[in-house]
Amino acid sequence: YSILDISRAMNMPFNGLSLLDYAVNTTLVISNTAIHKDDKAGVLTFNEKIGNFVKANKKPGQLKLISETLYREQESSLEANFELLYNAISRLIKQRSLVILYTNFESYYTLERYLPVLRKINRSHLLLVVVFKNTEIERYSYEHADDTLEIYHKTIGKKFLGEKEMMVKELAKYGIQSILTAPEELSTLTINKYLEFKAKGWI
Repeated sequence: YSILDISRAMNMPFNGLSLLDYAVNTTLVISNTAIHKDDKAGVLTFNEKIGNFVKANKKPGQLKLISETLYREQESSLEANFELLYNAISRLIKQRSLVILYTNFESYYTLERYLPVLRKINRSHLLLVVVFKNTEIERYSYEHADDTLEIYHKTIGKKFLGEKEMMVKELAKYGIQSILTAPEELSTLTINKYLEFKAKGWI
């Protein structure tokens, strides 16, 4: 299952696309890959409320159904409700599944707030959390600084980048799988993780 956060956190633009655009494109690629590998693929979307749900299947037309469902989605300006997501997953996804969560934790504090819910999901499913790198801040932070103010801004940028690494370590501490990725590398890294899990017999 691809779980897409369609709240304001996913509206952030990179190279002309939002994080949600990257997540949608990757969902279509990974769903197609899974179906060709004789696995089922499904989708659930959420923001402050639960959006659309496509039950996992590998029947002909499943990819078209997922594509049409995601095309109808509209982004929200509000925060995502992770407790509501957990309740929906418990109700809708009965069989242990690989659950790929596309979201954007804007700070380490945000991850800490939602970690109890992620841990609960991971007890019932194989959870893979996508952690997006901010490649624009990364580029800016390592460019030459011309004055004290710029040095300060670049230091803040590096601190923000360090928080992303901390998020991955915190998730790993509780046995939660994750991908730390630049938006444009999301599809490749997600497929690699899926194939790794299959090779290990986890799915």
